[in-house]
Amino acid sequence: MAGKVFVRLDQRAVIEVGGEERRSFLQGLVSNDMNKVAPDRAVHAAFLTPQGKFLFDLFVVERGDVFWLDVEAGRAEEFRKKLSMYKLRAKVTVALAGNVAVFAVMGEGAADGLSVGKEAGSAEEFAGGVAFVDPRLAEIGLRALLSEDGGPRVLEANDFAPAGFAVWDEARIRLGLPDGGRDLAVDKALLLENGFEELNGVDFQKGCYMGQELTARTKYRGLVRKRLMPVEINGPTPEPGAEIRLGEAEAGEMRSACGSVGLALIRLDQFKASGGVGLTCGSATLHAAKPKWAVFPEGE
Repeated sequence: MAGKVFVRLDQRAVIEVGGEERRSFLQGLVSNDMNKVAPDRAVHAAFLTPQGKFLFDLFVVERGDVFWLDVEAGRAEEFRKKLSMYKLRAKVTVALAGNVAVFAVMGEGAADGLSVGKEAGSAEEFAGGVAFVDPRLAEIGLRALLSEDGGPRVLEANDFAPAGFAVWDEARIRLGLPDGGRDLAVDKALLLENGFEELNGVDFQKGCYMGQELTARTKYRGLVRKRLMPVEINGPTPEPGAEIRLGEAEAGEMRSACGSVGLALIRLDQFKASGGVGLTCGSATLHAAKPKWAVFPEGE
């Protein structure tokens, strides 16, 4: 993408976590190491059930004496209540951040345009908010947490042009990046099936957090049997959750899509057998591909 553009991500919202024990509070709850978060460093993480299944994804940035959590808008209040439930007597405050919107910022020179480093997770204060390179994969660009009203104006003043949601959505699908509950089945998905290890969303050295046991067991026992990957769609776009088949065999499930591309959770044995070719979903045919950043078991 040559031109610099920004996309407002209306499906995302911001939760603000404050208080002197905010870091240790989140450290015991999320999959990544909160000690990595600093004014110049953002992280990606997940909040799991006690059984280790996916509930929420989040991007964490530090702004002054609070953390901002970039979360799914449609479930932000649910997440806020969940975090508040775990507060107990911790010196922590949890609230929805007012007048803060999430923007995706993309294109050649985007990081320079926001005075942010180019490495994944690099962060800087910007226009009263925070801009950061996506901690999962720098190739997708940056995210900026800015005021709802002023954000577009300041981005345009820095030579970014507004673009439609599909511009960002297609780009992240082609890279194989999940988008929260659109791609990870709530209370069902496993982090390592969805690339969280390679995409810097889980830390295996940080110590205990909720859901850690299953996540660690999945890694060290080699229990990953499916992976989320991009698919080219030939035919009508399948609905999320639609069954994918290879001949008569079940091969996976469809997730989000944008135009002729989508993400699908594919069984690795069927991917190996087919090379990603010959998959069907309803009346559509699919061609699955391993993301460039992904590490599959040997032979897959």
